[in-house]
Amino acid sequence: MARWSPPVLEVTYPVERDLHLAGRGLLLVPSYFCWRKPITLFDGALLPVLVYPVEKPVQPPAPASDASLARLLGPTRAALLYEVALRGCATTSELALAVGCSLPNTCQQLAILREAGLAACRKEGRCVLHHPTPLGCRLLETAGAGPAGGPLPMPRPATVSP
Repeated sequence: MARWSPPVLEVTYPVERDLHLAGRGLLLVPSYFCWRKPITLFDGALLPVLVYPVEKPVQPPAPASDASLARLLGPTRAALLYEVALRGCATTSELALAVGCSLPNTCQQLAILREAGLAACRKEGRCVLHHPTPLGCRLLETAGAGPAGGPLPMPRPATVSP
């Protein structure tokens, strides 16, 4: 979401914009209610503010509900949906590594989740970033994987090497 390239702080932002601080500081404010992208608050008389989203941890489903979610979606898609919700936003490569699947299989499974309205994606530069939809989050919450104190390891789908 943010990268420091001295002397510039580059932040993913909905529009192309430069904010020159002119020697003033920048107040960074984490927000649970800021969704996916940071926002800036700027008034020439006040200190510039960058409000950014904090991670909203997702607890994996309990074993019984994990089994029912895996039966509904399939173990790979269930694991991918969980990882997408856990991370909030992730590249295809990050998700493939997280669930232990090949990149082509991950792409195919994510396409199925997108078609079902459980995940969405956007292209940024050379990367495709995947994020959960409200429907995908509700499905995980119903299965017992809603927000909680911290993420726990989730059983990964079995993979078969040729």
